[in-house]
Amino acid sequence: MSPLSAFMPALFVLLWSTGFIGARYGLPHAEPLSFLAVRYACVVVLMLPVAFITRAPWPQDKRSLFHIANSGLLVHGVYLGGVFFAIKNGLPAGATALIVGLQPVITAACAGWLLHERTTSRQWLGVACGLCGVALVLSGKLHSSLPGLADGAQPLLPMLLPAVVALLGITFGTLYQKRYCPGFELRTGAIIQFIPACLATSLVVLLTDSWHIDWMGEFVFALGWQVVVLSFGAITLLNLLIRRGSAVSVASLFYLTPVVTALIAWAMFGEQLAPLQMLGMGIAVFGVWLARAQ
Repeated sequence: MSPLSAFMPALFVLLWSTGFIGARYGLPHAEPLSFLAVRYACVVVLMLPVAFITRAPWPQDKRSLFHIANSGLLVHGVYLGGVFFAIKNGLPAGATALIVGLQPVITAACAGWLLHERTTSRQWLGVACGLCGVALVLSGKLHSSLPGLADGAQPLLPMLLPAVVALLGITFGTLYQKRYCPGFELRTGAIIQFIPACLATSLVVLLTDSWHIDWMGEFVFALGWQVVVLSFGAITLLNLLIRRGSAVSVASLFYLTPVVTALIAWAMFGEQLAPLQMLGMGIAVFGVWLARAQ
């Protein structure tokens, strides 16, 4: 394994974990789905000239085009749309992260019959440790926010359902991509993936009449961060990791994103880390190491 390949998982986790920066600065100035629709459109507009100037190859058959588009709709449109919708409907970010954090568990359960990959007992132990670690890392946020859900002021289903849909989107999106289109060309593939995500999200925006954006400096910064760092950087690394690694080993990396997010929030915004959360970080890191060990 080359040094660059060995560094890719860590870089992916770091970039993916900065997604909350865009949310923190951008969402006060835009409706969540409007934010996503503009983000997807910007990726397509910026990537199209790059693909043509560099003469990147396009898929040669309709089946490949179909599979790449479907994977993009699931990984980008369904996953991010579900997360943003859940938070918009009142589900605390900590609870949303914990629900989506079940992804490696479902991936490990489905990898055998969908991809014919064998999940070892060591990987199962790693998946379990990672889930426990993430729960501990998020415990402080859940403790402070969940009482608001129990007072009956808001129905749970409208909040929980989008988060569950997001969980299914990222889980089966990565499994689908691993099975049907793991090796597509990244430049043209990004365009094909983000177009259906943009169209589907824009349709929901039109149907729900939720189009609202204040083009403030903070929003422009957040949009640029989401487009360049996440949609170009993190998604490209995710596609490469799906191409090269097993489904379980890739999914296990998502356990580290709440850990790194908590550390970034502590460093940048002064959010406190309790001893229980730091213990959870250690358990999550150990779980990912077990799940990814060969």
